[in-house]
Amino acid sequence: MKTKYYAIIDIGSNTMRLVVYVRDKSGRIKERENVKVVARLRNYLNTDGVLDENGIKTLIKTLQSFQEVTRFYELETTTCVATATVRHAKNQQEILDLVEQKTDFHIKVLSDYEEAYLGYLAVTNSTPFRDGITIDIGGGSTELTYFENKELRFYHSFPFGALSLKRQFVAGEKPTEEELNQIHTYVCEQLRTLEWLENKQLPVIAIGGSARNVVQMHQEEVGYPLAGLHQYKMTKQDIENIEEEIAPLSFAELQKVDGLSKDRADTILPAMQVFRCLLDYVGTSEFVLSRKGLRDGLLFEVLQRREEMTLFSDVLERSFDELAKDFEIDVNKAKDRQETALQLAKLVEKQGLVTLTDHDIFLVRYAAYVYNIGAYIDTESGNQHSFYLLANRTIDGLLHKDRIILALLASFKNKSFYNRNAEVFQTWFQEEELAHYRLLGAVIKLANSLHATKRNIISAIDLQLEGAELVLRVTCKEDWRAESYQVEKQKKHLEKQLRRNIQLTFQEDATSYIS
Repeated sequence: MKTKYYAIIDIGSNTMRLVVYVRDKSGRIKERENVKVVARLRNYLNTDGVLDENGIKTLIKTLQSFQEVTRFYELETTTCVATATVRHAKNQQEILDLVEQKTDFHIKVLSDYEEAYLGYLAVTNSTPFRDGITIDIGGGSTELTYFENKELRFYHSFPFGALSLKRQFVAGEKPTEEELNQIHTYVCEQLRTLEWLENKQLPVIAIGGSARNVVQMHQEEVGYPLAGLHQYKMTKQDIENIEEEIAPLSFAELQKVDGLSKDRADTILPAMQVFRCLLDYVGTSEFVLSRKGLRDGLLFEVLQRREEMTLFSDVLERSFDELAKDFEIDVNKAKDRQETALQLAKLVEKQGLVTLTDHDIFLVRYAAYVYNIGAYIDTESGNQHSFYLLANRTIDGLLHKDRIILALLASFKNKSFYNRNAEVFQTWFQEEELAHYRLLGAVIKLANSLHATKRNIISAIDLQLEGAELVLRVTCKEDWRAESYQVEKQKKHLEKQLRRNIQLTFQEDATSYIS
């Protein structure tokens, strides 16, 4: 596959944004350019519903600046869409005609259904959730969807957004306590018209700049140790705590809050009322950010039409395929190690030495697949690179805590190395959890040793408790000296976790011939 470039232009009510995506030879999609302009077109929509002359000039000048970027690339496609403000403008056709005359672009005006659908599409193709509620607060509208088993069940678009709520209820630069209460009451009343939302008790997955800023403020407040926003989880209480802290601030102070974009200082509090009302009405405390939204949904549609992507495929499997391509993992050898790690983990459980959940099996499967992935960068420090890469790379379909567990398991070298990596995340885990995952890491490391020469010579493994000692019997199809040396060298890590000696026995597979 050759490297391909795609441009998406999103003309929102508050901001206009150009994103140029690159799809590299491995198939991985990345942002190459991300250009944002706070155009606030909603403010140019007059009381008659007409986008005034200044608004049209702002729109065209911004698009002309975007085309300086798009002309630089040899683009496969350029998709330019507009949402609520242009959708509601009574002079819409005039706007579209002028844009075609004066720029390279043809605007497609999205219906409220299309806007909601594209957000849902982005979420279901980039997060682990099969059921949930999505919310996308724009400047002039708010889109909600409910999906079940990844299928869109209901959608609705409200004709209010962060900017229009501010214009409707707020007299000054920031809302007073009374104005916030008015917004809260109004939004809650609007949400109660949607019976399909009530008490669904599902995670609320939020899209867009307002949600992104709420998350950024929370990460700054707690000193979050990871890079990345996508799939970040918060609680309703977290949102309320942030509001308590920022609501009393002056507008000048708000503009300086860490994590809050200066251009959203006047709209963030109205947007937070929408999140709070929705969480209450849905009956959940689970609030998750999706960094992927309308623009990504558009790109997914483009790639689907060009038969370059399958929608609703397994999100996590796709992410690990990309990891394998990016870091040149030998997939067959990784699967051999994966199978052995799972067998060994279940044998340890069979002896009553550990209790495995379905989630543990899930983690062992994927951690074994990418074990020591950092050797791609440097073999001598492969474990350290493995932890850093997996902890800090966005992995669609894997929430942040699971990403850290995966990184700890896939980089396991020894107890002290594991503990150093885990130290910064101590508040995320109970001590017993860390000990449990340390054992699983040792299991994966031993499984890796059984494939020291990467020849897949293992026919069978068995583990039995004989007295106080564990006996690991390994049946091989070919000469096992290299594997035996590595397992003898590395078994101490599992012995320490199990607090038992492991006696090794290698034997010939009777059905194979060893020279």
